[in-house]
Amino acid sequence: MIFPISDDDRHLMKPAWVSIGLLLANVALFLVQLMDPAFTYGWSVIPLEIVKGVDLVDPVLVRSGREILQLPQAPGPSPIYLTILSAMFMHGGWAHIGGNMLYLWIFGDNVEHRFGAVKFLIFYLLSGVVATFAQIATDPNGVIPNLGASGAISGVLGAYLVLFPRNMVNAVFFFRIVSLPAIFVIGMWAFMQFVNGAGSIAQTEQTTGGVAYAAHIGGFVAGVVMGLFARFGMKNNEPPSVFRRIYEDEPGVKRYW
Repeated sequence: MIFPISDDDRHLMKPAWVSIGLLLANVALFLVQLMDPAFTYGWSVIPLEIVKGVDLVDPVLVRSGREILQLPQAPGPSPIYLTILSAMFMHGGWAHIGGNMLYLWIFGDNVEHRFGAVKFLIFYLLSGVVATFAQIATDPNGVIPNLGASGAISGVLGAYLVLFPRNMVNAVFFFRIVSLPAIFVIGMWAFMQFVNGAGSIAQTEQTTGGVAYAAHIGGFVAGVVMGLFARFGMKNNEPPSVFRRIYEDEPGVKRYW
């Protein structure tokens, strides 16, 4: 298994303030969830609520294997469609938010600097919206809460793959830290999402939860598409940096980071 832990950011000249702000917003809303569990049920995306435009407030029955469980519900925002945005900043546990924020921290700054702050924020939210509707499409009558930044961050990964395919990513690989091209690291991640997503579509019974692979795929595809527009619509050269100037000034050497 390949687990990214950092990437080559030496060409970046300033902090990625939008990515930092998104990270802090996710952490803040997760703390709200910890203090008020009902908030999670009310402000997560419920596919049936979005499709029918209603707010479920009474407990519903769901199947978990051979068992029938009662799933709580809670009042949400008005209109209920606002959960499409709120759910992007909510998480199901410490591991969930930890993994998502690590990926946002690693890959978000590069994409933000390429897009620009405002365009990146729009891109991030749009990727999350596409991811949400991709997940809803797999089970429009579902009543399981859908939440997490994974869809939007999948969009970031898709754009990163297109814009920085040769950028080196440091990752844990079989208990060793190795540096691999982004096209390999993210490509392997994307491959697993499509494989696992195909398997999850085959499940027809209502379950109590799991990984939203359709959201990952939807967000990733959206990110790739918008990344391609960015790649062909903007200058492909990286912004100048101290490191780049040092290597370019070295006689007979041209090295780009």
